[in-house]
Amino acid sequence: MGEYQFLKWQAYDDGRIVRISLNRPDQRNAQNRGMLVELDEAFGAAEADDNVRVVILAGEGKMFSSGHDIGSKQAISEYLPGPDQHPTAAINGGTREGAEKCMLQEWHYFFQNTLRWRNLRKITIAQVHGDVFSAGLMLMWACDLIVGSEDVRFADVVGTRLGMCGMEYFGHPWEFGARKAKELMLTGDAIDIHEAHRLGMVSKVFTREELPDRTLELARRVAAVPTMAALLIKESVNQTQDNMGFYNSLQACFTLHQLNHSHWSGIRDDKLATAGPEQGVPDWRSAPPVVLAVKDRVRALE
Repeated sequence: MGEYQFLKWQAYDDGRIVRISLNRPDQRNAQNRGMLVELDEAFGAAEADDNVRVVILAGEGKMFSSGHDIGSKQAISEYLPGPDQHPTAAINGGTREGAEKCMLQEWHYFFQNTLRWRNLRKITIAQVHGDVFSAGLMLMWACDLIVGSEDVRFADVVGTRLGMCGMEYFGHPWEFGARKAKELMLTGDAIDIHEAHRLGMVSKVFTREELPDRTLELARRVAAVPTMAALLIKESVNQTQDNMGFYNSLQACFTLHQLNHSHWSGIRDDKLATAGPEQGVPDWRSAPPVVLAVKDRVRALE
């Protein structure tokens, strides 16, 4: 594979299994545009290679992913005119104005790419550790199986920190269940990996030390299934979800997400498309820490 700036690519078993790792550990694997475009390219390369049977998606550093990168200098420069602007910031709606620009850019680079990874013609396994927050959930949910270490917490904090109704790929009710999704999004609290396993969202739980090797072991077991059988198992489940309304639901909720952006950009003097302290949410840089949702407290102790 070619060199990646924001990813690592590792091949195992003569290329039958590949591990793609998010590689911005200093930014907690926050997803800048360059990372997402590279990830699409890497998934596409694995899909095109008939020798590849299973793709593992992992992350370097202390956590799998903290979500979208909305604050680093590198991420900001990718959107602004200048030498560091990412090429995709000037296509696919990037030169339009207002809600049209936001909608088209997010449709291409936050929504359709995630749907494309969900429907990849290979079996995918998310290998998660540490925290998985907000848009990190989207990457993980696009995979067929999820395994993680005992320390993992899952949360979407964009409602309580940015005034947004979840992420562009709105898998929350399908993954958490309807009422748990509402609770987690209205509070910004997290669930741990053991509750996620009880919900059926996570398949396996390992120690942090054994996670990479055990994930590879699972990938090898899956890779032993005939490719046609594996693909049709995946397609049968995905089509069942789609016939239950999954695809149409995601399309509708993406539109609501854009309405949410338009609301904030319409009432803010600076035209930013998310809420800020003046709209009643804490500054995301200094917001209270995420805590686990527990059944006998309104807010768990930190």
